[in-house]
Amino acid sequence: MPTMSSTTPDLTPDYEALVQHFDEFATAEVTPRVQRMESSPHTVERDLALLMAEQGWFGATIPRQYGGMHAGHLAKTLVIQRMARASGAAGAILQASQLPVSMIIHFGSDEQKALLLPQVSSGDTLLSIAVSEEETGSHVLGMETTARRDGSDWIIDGSKVHIGNSHIAHLHCVVARTDSAEQAGSRALTAFFVEHDRDGLTVEPHRPALGLHGFSFGKLTFDGVRIPETNVIGEVGDGKDIAYSSSILYGRPNLAAVSLGIHEAIMECATDFLEGRRRYNGALADLPVLRDRIGAMKSRLMASRELAYLAVRMLDSGRTCDDRLINSKYLNHKWAVQSGQDAMELHGAHALRTDYPLQRLWRDIQHTYAPAGTGEVQRQRLAETELGAPQVQWSERLAAKTSLFRNTTSAA
Repeated sequence: MPTMSSTTPDLTPDYEALVQHFDEFATAEVTPRVQRMESSPHTVERDLALLMAEQGWFGATIPRQYGGMHAGHLAKTLVIQRMARASGAAGAILQASQLPVSMIIHFGSDEQKALLLPQVSSGDTLLSIAVSEEETGSHVLGMETTARRDGSDWIIDGSKVHIGNSHIAHLHCVVARTDSAEQAGSRALTAFFVEHDRDGLTVEPHRPALGLHGFSFGKLTFDGVRIPETNVIGEVGDGKDIAYSSSILYGRPNLAAVSLGIHEAIMECATDFLEGRRRYNGALADLPVLRDRIGAMKSRLMASRELAYLAVRMLDSGRTCDDRLINSKYLNHKWAVQSGQDAMELHGAHALRTDYPLQRLWRDIQHTYAPAGTGEVQRQRLAETELGAPQVQWSERLAAKTSLFRNTTSAA
């Protein structure tokens, strides 16, 4: 991919061509499914996930030596954004299966990469990431799911919640406790691959959420699930590092992209409405008081897009950018919600119709707040960087594996 300026959101022709391809797919495959997904909230959208997987998009950041696109984080952001513009659920499906890819790229063994990355790139294997628990939320070190050694195997017991793509994933990337925090501190957790058909693993029935209808967002229960030593990701004790780095380098920008796509759809919905409604020998869009609201929405959307693109461009170029990624996730959600509120008010009672797209967009945007850390968590991380006490800078530590311009040796 070409080198691009880090100070402007303008896309080069190569990226514009990608966006055109993404939009053509969204028009042909995503938009026609939206009404059915909305009218059947108890149904998980499996076919669309498989169609996107067949496009190779789950391998956007996977090196070519493993069959991936090697297109980088900006391309990943663009495809999630464009799918989310057509359907928040589609964007969520795409981002959730790309998030655990980071675990393999950053911490997987050579054997694990050689086995799994080609399967993800081809669309044959879909992934999920299982870290969150019912009682601990963002307190990762407080998790209660355990993994204990039994000979040459590990046995996992416990449960995980809010697992994106829980019902369609072939392989779950699970973080569990392997030691006590009192004794091991930050080395108390370990990450594992758990195949979806392992004995003792139960995927609880799908329960529809407020929004993102069609997206699987469920619970996994582990009852004596036995896995081999070869399913350990990285080293025993790496679980916290794996969870945190994946959340910052993939989770934050992925969710920023979902928010951005929904934000664009909100903007389009509002402007179409105001331009199409006739009042006082003109359109509602001609009224200065309403144009002022649209101007505020436009300002937020432009800033959101620039922030999202800048953060992932820095990641693609191997530069330190943890704070940019964190801020991008935080503000893309916040500003999309503000624009959504404006749009709801601009529509008046029309916004309340269940058959009108704006109420779907309003429900969907609520889902990008909590994952990868709430607003409070993002502000705490930003405060650490400003006060001179930052945690590990994952974009710096893993630059050789995140940079789009890495060579295949450093990526392996």
